[in-house]
Amino acid sequence: MHRRLPNLAILLGLAGLIPFIVFGLAAMSMANPVRGARMLAILTAYGAVVLGFLGGVHWGLAVVTEPPAPPSDTVQPAGAFRTARSHLLLGAAPPLIGWLALLLAAFNLADVALAVVIGGYVATIVAEHQAHRTGALPSGYMWLRWGLSVVVVAWLVTVLVLRLLGARMVF
Repeated sequence: MHRRLPNLAILLGLAGLIPFIVFGLAAMSMANPVRGARMLAILTAYGAVVLGFLGGVHWGLAVVTEPPAPPSDTVQPAGAFRTARSHLLLGAAPPLIGWLALLLAAFNLADVALAVVIGGYVATIVAEHQAHRTGALPSGYMWLRWGLSVVVVAWLVTVLVLRLLGARMVF
């Protein structure tokens, strides 16, 4: 399936990177470690919220692609059922991963929570790539998702590694 995304979707996707960058930089603040910890919590929460949004995309696709109920004397095509079920499952997983990250953050496991968010992004893009290969997702969507996911994962890994190494920025 090949469909061009609206320019607004691309613009909003790129704008969605700004909180990742800003709160990632703030999370590495050496000037105020308490502030840095608070900013890491905000970064993790934002990542969890965006994961939930990514799941919502797939719920929407399941609803839109769900064929109407066939008459009782016909058999529904198995492929349509599998596609809708896949979208529903893919829609449920990212918010649950985000919620797990928030739970971990609530128990003061901030770095583990950030690692869970990173894992959620990697798992989601891999699952979406598989769905795209079966024709369940438009290529324009995947182009945007790969671009944004690479930036987000690379940045979050950078923040996590620098924090674990004890590196802090002074600003």
